[in-house]
Amino acid sequence: MSTTADLSGVEWVKSSYSSGEGGQCLEWAPSHASTGLVPVRDSKDPHGPALAFPTLAWQVFVGQVKSGPYPTL
Repeated sequence: MSTTADLSGVEWVKSSYSSGEGGQCLEWAPSHASTGLVPVRDSKDPHGPALAFPTLAWQVFVGQVKSGPYPTL
C-alpha cells in the first residue's frame, strides 16, 4: 500500500503568516482538503516532502494560531 499521495496537480497557497523574505515559508493545499487531508510543505523545497494533516486537525490548529495562544518565535 502506498502512503504517497499524488500532489502533482495541487495548487499550493503560501500561508499569510509566512514572511516575504524567503525565510520561514509554509504552503498548504486548501483544494485538497475535500479529500480529508490537508497537505503542508516548505515553500523553499517544493519538490520535497509534504506533511498531510487530517482536515479537522488542521482546522483546529489554524483556529488556535489565529486566536493567539501560541507564541511566535
